Amino acid sequence: MPSDERVVVEIAFDGGQIMGARLTSASADELEQALAARNDGALTLDADDGRYTLPLGRVVYVKRFTREARLGFSSGA
Repeated sequence: MPSDERVVVEIAFDGGQIMGARLTSASADELEQALAARNDGALTLDADDGRYTLPLGRVVYVKRFTREARLGFSSGA
């Protein structure tokens, strides 16, 4: 998977706030790894619409959307 490929993530925080962002695949991986390590610090991510600093201890869940199916014609090869 190319490192500059964008993925859409949805991040929910305790208290009910939910945010969505388009991140590089590498940034989405970094977020998942930080949460899996139970890191309670903060993580800064660059998204298409700006930079976010997330308090990891307040994240309830992260949903990583699959790539969109592409419709169209192929060359048949």
